[in-house]
Amino acid sequence: MRLPNLLASRNGRLGAFFALYVTEGIPLGFAAIAVATQLRRMGVGPAAIGAFVASFYLPWAFKWAFGPVIDVFRSQRFGHRRAWILFTQLMMALTILALMAIPLPASLGLFTSVLLVHNTFGAMQDVAIDSLACNTLHEDERGLANGLMFAGANVGQAIGGSGVLYLMGTVGFQPSFVMVALSILLVTGFIVLPMKEALAAQLEQLPAASAPARATLSQAAGEMKAFAVQSFRSFLGSRGAFSAVFFGLLPVGAMCLGLALQSNLAVEFGMDDAGVALLNLWCTIAGAFAMVIGGMLSDKFGRRRMLGLYIVLMSFPVLYLWWQMRLHGYDMPRPSGSTAVPALITALWIASISYNVFNGMMYGTRAAIFMDVTNPKVAATQFTAYMALMNLAIAIAATWQGVVSEAFGYRLTLLIDVATGLICLLVLPMMTKPSGDRISDDKTEGRARKSAIVLGLCCLAFVPAWHYREQLGEGAPLMQTFFTLVFVSSALFLLAARAVMGLDTGRWRGPMLWCALLLLGIYFRKDLGLLGDGTALKQVAEAVILAVPVLGGVTLLALASRSWAALHEDA
Repeated sequence: MRLPNLLASRNGRLGAFFALYVTEGIPLGFAAIAVATQLRRMGVGPAAIGAFVASFYLPWAFKWAFGPVIDVFRSQRFGHRRAWILFTQLMMALTILALMAIPLPASLGLFTSVLLVHNTFGAMQDVAIDSLACNTLHEDERGLANGLMFAGANVGQAIGGSGVLYLMGTVGFQPSFVMVALSILLVTGFIVLPMKEALAAQLEQLPAASAPARATLSQAAGEMKAFAVQSFRSFLGSRGAFSAVFFGLLPVGAMCLGLALQSNLAVEFGMDDAGVALLNLWCTIAGAFAMVIGGMLSDKFGRRRMLGLYIVLMSFPVLYLWWQMRLHGYDMPRPSGSTAVPALITALWIASISYNVFNGMMYGTRAAIFMDVTNPKVAATQFTAYMALMNLAIAIAATWQGVVSEAFGYRLTLLIDVATGLICLLVLPMMTKPSGDRISDDKTEGRARKSAIVLGLCCLAFVPAWHYREQLGEGAPLMQTFFTLVFVSSALFLLAARAVMGLDTGRWRGPMLWCALLLLGIYFRKDLGLLGDGTALKQVAEAVILAVPVLGGVTLLALASRSWAALHEDA
């Protein structure tokens, strides 16, 4: 039987993109719900589980880097975007199956590394799917299609999370990996393979796939540079766009009941796999309906007003759970298999369902706010980057929540989550639409200089923080997470500024490149303990760890005094 090309009809296109987004949600539900639940049952601590979930989101925080590669490297035989979707889905299935051979919890590090590779392919697939949607959907289909795509991601999370947990009761943990892989491959076989995408060379006046590799690599490098220039100007160009950078990096409301902490508590309170699966299934359903309702209300009563309300409402379920845990004297993590606490199971149900209602209402409205402040001329670049920042914020939240839960208990974690989730309300009023169609206004240079100064001072602050890290005790991992964000942000700032300013950087042009690369390399300071105590190699490594942030900080502060006139040129 010959399968139809779903891209050829309206209903087919809507169904195809719904199904494609299902494959994006399956791994998320599988890792954040099913695997996190089993890890807690195996005795893995909240900090390790938090780091595990955080690593899952990291590739999505940097998915923007795949865009130019997917745009340039194309296949005439399999279709431009279709070829990438086929490739990434096959690799996603293979990496999931490879996880079956890795014993847990003994090899959690290797398991996390393989899953990181899996999600790298997932992030690449997301870019290819969005690109295909932009080039395939008709204008009058895009609103409905985007709603169905987000719904598909929710359905995928239910399959990968609740579905796999139900299945584990019958076949066990590791065989359930086959279900996840088969779910992805079913979409590959019945949706992607029958697709007929127009040939890239017929759609665009770009080099065909048979062009020399050297020219293609050169074009990819050029597009990466163009991305950096466009993003840099867009982020600094208006008050709303600049504020959105901080809004994206901040937690938008309390986040703990949407991350691994919920699964940890479910296991410790005494819920079995079927109970955890049912809870997450209803949470997914409630969130999906709330996304639609929240968007409709924000269109009617104003996006910023309603988004602020949703963010405040997200705090109440978390505070309710904190109150119930306080009444029952429950605070520090307990081993799996401890005495069940029925009252807390009921409280977790109430808190989780109500949280997902408010979180769902916030979700679509937040995306609309980012669209409002995005410059139409660089919409794809700028909006994708905002979404990437949001994923980075999720990864950071998952990390610190696990660390604080183990060090100070769940109740303090819940309170800190609520408090930090409300900080974004200070930024929300500044997220106004840019005036006119210019990328840069007359305050762009000032924003660039202030950004360079703040990042430079943060880099320099690492030196005393690193020196006194032992005194921080259990809070040291939080400090390291903060400075990792500082170093990554500083590196990207230096690379983008170097591309935008050109010769205006003067003698700092060379140091900017090396500083950026070295700042990214400082991430591996976490592995310093592998070098052994007292060795000469470790002493050299510690000197480098201190020297690189100082060099980066000095370079950034020097940039603040340079000319930033190039920011006003057309992108």
